[in-house]
Amino acid sequence: MERARRSASRRARLGADLALLAVVGLMLVAALGAGGATLYQQFYGPSAFVVRYLDLLSSGRAADALRVPGVAIDRETLEEAGIAPTASEAMLRRSALAPLTDVEVESEKPAEGGTAVTVSYRASGHEGTSTFLIEQDGWAGVTPNWRFRTSPLAVVDLTVRGSDRFAVNGFEVDRRQVSAAGVDAAPLDPLPLLVFTPGLYSVSVETPIATASGHGVLADTPLAETPLDVQTTPTDEFVEVVQQRVEEFLTQCTTQEVLQPTACPFGLRVTNRIASPPKWSIAQQPTVTVVPDGAQWQIPPTDAVAHVDVEIRSLFDGSIDPVSEDVPFRLNGTIVILPDGSASIRVGSPDEPTID
Repeated sequence: MERARRSASRRARLGADLALLAVVGLMLVAALGAGGATLYQQFYGPSAFVVRYLDLLSSGRAADALRVPGVAIDRETLEEAGIAPTASEAMLRRSALAPLTDVEVESEKPAEGGTAVTVSYRASGHEGTSTFLIEQDGWAGVTPNWRFRTSPLAVVDLTVRGSDRFAVNGFEVDRRQVSAAGVDAAPLDPLPLLVFTPGLYSVSVETPIATASGHGVLADTPLAETPLDVQTTPTDEFVEVVQQRVEEFLTQCTTQEVLQPTACPFGLRVTNRIASPPKWSIAQQPTVTVVPDGAQWQIPPTDAVAHVDVEIRSLFDGSIDPVSEDVPFRLNGTIVILPDGSASIRVGSPDEPTID
């Protein structure tokens, strides 16, 4: 009897131990499953693939980012996306990248035959979110490979008014060197520039003639086109040069000893004859300003005063009267920046001479 009780007690303890071991085993399996899922999410999943790409941009490794599967793009794909196949790749470099920080994965969900990964970030201090479409690209042993189903590159269609030279995130560019049309490109034709997304692309101009700052765009949508129109303003040095050249032009006009100096914005009409050659001078030089005019510049109408001293012979009685008279006039002009960087200034009507 006692032996039977001891046997039953041992069986009960064994059952309890086996049950405990089963619970522990299930917990271990669950922990391994959760750990595996976390490991997959952090290192092998679509989100991890996107984060690695963004880490490359954050560290300025543009060349490595271009080698990520699905980033590089061909002309046919650009055309299918409605983007000019001649878009410049000049911005796909380290020196054109802006800071990218605080990257966080917001969501990962199935979409369009792949996986949509949405991330948030700060690009040059500006908060943004972007969604990338990822697809599996075979296997590496037991772990999947991934690629961008839609390239994360985008295009900024840039127009810079008043300058062929500009800088993007501090990287200096000459439009004629990166445009597919080269020196034959029309100044106001938008310049398509391929850029990485996400990223803030800030355009500035600092030349002896023109200046501009604070113009930027956040490229946050893959294969999207974003226009950016930058209007420059003339530098003080440029306005001073134009003022000087206009004054020199008007002074040259005063050397003509005629009542209507040829191709000059001032003159005097009389009904009688002159008895001696007129002597011109500029009593008040114009105060020149320079304003944008499309891709070039213009001088808005401004007031000035010439002075003439001349003797007039009367047709009626032949008497001679000295005339000393101020002659007000208005002056305007156009300024064209030539390919070598010099300025061609045309004063008055387009038929009048050029000051080179």
